[in-house]
Parts: sequence; C-alpha cells; structure tokens
Amino acid sequence: MRYWIGALLMVASISVFADDCPALLNHQFKTLQGKNVNLCDYRGKPILVVNTASKCGFTPQFEKLEGLYSRYKDKGLLVIGFPSNDFKQELASNAEIGSFCKLTYGVKFPMVSKGAVKGENANPFYKQLIQASGIEPQWNFHKYVIAADGKTVHSFKSAVEPDDAAILKLIQPALK
Repeated sequence: MRYWIGALLMVASISVFADDCPALLNHQFKTLQGKNVNLCDYRGKPILVVNTASKCGFTPQFEKLEGLYSRYKDKGLLVIGFPSNDFKQELASNAEIGSFCKLTYGVKFPMVSKGAVKGENANPFYKQLIQASGIEPQWNFHKYVIAADGKTVHSFKSAVEPDDAAILKLIQPALK
C-alpha cells in the first residue's frame, strides 16, 4: 500500500512540475551532438535562440554565440541554434552542419537538427516565437531572447551581434 501511495505522489508531482512549464518552453529537441534538450529545464533562466546557416555572411557570429555560451552557461544561459535552409545557405546534412560548426568555430552550445524556421513549414517552437514576438526571421542569424519568465520574447535582426548591449541587458540580470 505504501508503495502505491508513494508512486501516486511521485506521478502527481511530475505532472504538477510539467504543468508549471510555460507553453513556449514546452519543447524538447534532439541536438546535432546527440543529446536531448528540454526547454522546460531552463524555466526561470534566459534563452538565446538563433537560426543558423553555415554558408551565410553572418556565420562568424558563431564565435560570439559560443563565447556567450561558455561565459554564461554555468550561470543559467542557454544558447541554442536552429540550422535552417530557409534562405538556401545551409549544408545538406546534420552531420555536415555539426562537423562544420565544431571544426570551424568550436561550437559546443546545443544545435538542433536542421529544419524550417519560417512560413507554414516552421517548426512549432519557431511558430510560437514568431507569434510571441510578432516577427518572423527575415534572414539567417535572427535572434530571439526568451526572458526568464518563459513568456516574454525579444527579437533581434541578423546584423545585431550576439554580444550586443541590448541583448546582454536582457540576459545578464536573469543570470545566477
């Protein structure tokens, strides 16, 4: 009897925990690095989301994205990349993308599998980002900062560098 009561309490606490996750963060992704990233694990923390492409003029931003990630990941920041060929500048396969990012820019922040980030074919997470911010990516390396509340989304055009003061102003106060 104690076993069943304990099991029921555990299931109840798990469902309460899941219900506590803001809808925008209720997504899980498989990364190019072979790991799973559950955005609910980052509730209460800032998240920097960027759509990437390996053959874009903004591709050197990988360096600053990795710099932010390595500097602030232990304080709670998640930087997450979404490779996309929506603008016809991404490599053909996830393996090629992963290799390029790691070998060329030393990328260690999570990069998810290649997919669409705009239009009808956009992945559900990006559709929510677009709805929350009112802005669809117009090019590669468009950035979204999801505030620690898991609901507020700020949008930044591709030319805005990842370490721009406007982005840091949103991220730094929410870090531990």
